[in-house]
Amino acid sequence: MPRRREARPLAEHYGDLVRVALIEARPAGLHTYQLMAATRLTRSQVGRGIRHVRDVVAAENLTPITWTRRDGFMFSDDPADWIEYDKRQFRQILGRLTRVITGTLDPHLARYPDDEWAQLATAQLTGVRATLAQLSK
Repeated sequence: MPRRREARPLAEHYGDLVRVALIEARPAGLHTYQLMAATRLTRSQVGRGIRHVRDVVAAENLTPITWTRRDGFMFSDDPADWIEYDKRQFRQILGRLTRVITGTLDPHLARYPDDEWAQLATAQLTGVRATLAQLSK
């Protein structure tokens, strides 16, 4: 019979600890190492907490969590901060999508130009790519 692992706190618990630390730090932000010190969580637990805050808590409280290199993670009440963060996220997704198109789909189509799936994927992703380019400006 396999040994049972000790029960671990859920992502909700980590998220609550991260949320409280960020609220206490307002209007300033906290970097990961500061969140680790404030919450006494490991780096991976802080990461799980951040993901939970992004996925659940921010939507419930209508306050998005943002990140900047200078300030770290923070709850900001300024819509300009939200927009700048969103644009950075769109630029990052655009870069990844562009690499998929140029590094995978384009060579696929060059080798098998009649492949319907590759043609469909390229057509659809080209539209998404154009949309992301507009959103990231």
